[in-house]
Amino acid sequence: MTLPPLLQLALWLAARGIPVLPLGANKRPLRNCRVCADIACGGRSNMKVPGPCRCPLPCHAWAAATLDPAILTSPAWARAWRQAAAVGYHPGGAGVTVVDLDSADAVAWARAALPPTITVSTTRGQHWIYRGVMNSANHVRLNVDIKSRMHYARWLGAGAGIMTDLPDAVRALAAKEDTTPAPFAGRVASSTPASRWSRSAGHGCRHTEGYVRTGLSRGVDLIRARQESGAGSQAFGAARFLAAQHTCCPGPCHLDTLAQDLVDAAVSVGVPRPYATRAVSRGLAAAGSHLT
Repeated sequence: MTLPPLLQLALWLAARGIPVLPLGANKRPLRNCRVCADIACGGRSNMKVPGPCRCPLPCHAWAAATLDPAILTSPAWARAWRQAAAVGYHPGGAGVTVVDLDSADAVAWARAALPPTITVSTTRGQHWIYRGVMNSANHVRLNVDIKSRMHYARWLGAGAGIMTDLPDAVRALAAKEDTTPAPFAGRVASSTPASRWSRSAGHGCRHTEGYVRTGLSRGVDLIRARQESGAGSQAFGAARFLAAQHTCCPGPCHLDTLAQDLVDAAVSVGVPRPYATRAVSRGLAAAGSHLT
């Protein structure tokens, strides 16, 4: 039986050490299955926060990317390849970083500021591909994103030029992004939330303060990891998971203060605040825990 052309391409890439996944008609990863929706499964073991998910389907976007031909050609992935419109790959898993230049002005800036490397033409600009891995970051400059760890890119060909090592100039862009206001949120991004929750407010909670803060930090990290899409759904899932831990507490647990940290995390990656607030409120309500 002849394999679909995109699957043939995926197998060719995987054989060369590039982890791949199918992308849908919108050039994005396919939607998670019911079990994995809202990360109710806990996420895959290779995500930023390791989880127990063993779903055979290509769920969890970049984290589903694989080199294994048995998985790529499995019956569980067959429908995904029939629906696919492109092949995506995980740059970090391939040992590279993609500087996504999404306009002519961004390309002109790169030519002046960055060392030459392999370049791949895109519909609106270019991908500059460097040898080396770093944290991904969106909007480091106008129309410039960095795709490496915890991100995917669309395969658009091998490109032209000679690949060079990841320069400090690109790493500095991500460092700058970590310390400046996010473009949507107007607030400083931080890897650890400065939670408003306290033991005095949640005096009816049966958990330690460390336990509560650790769970909150995990939820915030999961939300911020969804920089491409799905942060609103992730906020719902994180709120539901946190609330479920408190269903047996005598209360009050004052989880409404945790809610604001989850909302802020979603807003920081582009979710409109009203949508983020509604998603978190519904997530907390879904578990029926003590919110006040």
